[in-house]
Amino acid sequence: MILAGDIGGTHTRLAFVDVANGALRAVWVAVFPSHEYRGLEEIVSKFVAEYKLRPDAACFGVAGPVLNGRIETPNLPWIIESKHLADKLGLAGVSLINDLEANAWGIATLVAKDLILLNAVKSSSAGNQAVISAGTGLGEAGLYWDGARHHIFASEGGHADFAPRNELQMELLQYLIARFGHVSYERVVSGPGLVNIFYFLRDTKRGDEPAWLTEQMAHGDPAAAISRAASEGQCPLCEQALDLFV
Repeated sequence: MILAGDIGGTHTRLAFVDVANGALRAVWVAVFPSHEYRGLEEIVSKFVAEYKLRPDAACFGVAGPVLNGRIETPNLPWIIESKHLADKLGLAGVSLINDLEANAWGIATLVAKDLILLNAVKSSSAGNQAVISAGTGLGEAGLYWDGARHHIFASEGGHADFAPRNELQMELLQYLIARFGHVSYERVVSGPGLVNIFYFLRDTKRGDEPAWLTEQMAHGDPAAAISRAASEGQCPLCEQALDLFV
């Protein structure tokens, strides 16, 4: 039995995974709000105690750079160390890897029903590939093809400088520089990035923020509130923000 985890700034997802005949099957899965816990060890202890299963191995994909089995999570006040997790689980070792690196390893397990086609062009499984994930931050990883197989590498490309491509994006960049100083792609292509775009459009008088939306944003996930209002056609300013985001 493998204990697997996806550790993000908003949610921590844990699963007990059974391995049989080379196939993986999730036996138990649970989602925890990351900010409500003091650290990953607390969440892992709760999960293991609830299902009363002892893992044979454990691996956690964590948002951020992992160095020597240790990570200071950029979007949480946590320090995660593989040795401490191994001691907690009674294992010889625990693997900590970048979350997008973990996603890249999982690409090979996807089947047609897991995919959405964006561009109908001929393609091949050979060649370089990229994985991009916009969540609390902007995660990126790559798979380079050596002629025989893919090699996976983690990346912190989300922290690269944002490069605007038109006048509106230039104006957005200047707005964000005034707020944050350095502006990375993560400032615009992420959940908080959508909120930044919304505030930019609001503050530059491109639309009005409804009072009901202000209330929803104050008492819930602001990015989710903006996205929901845009997709349901309830707020023209939200629609502008989502259009610029995508």
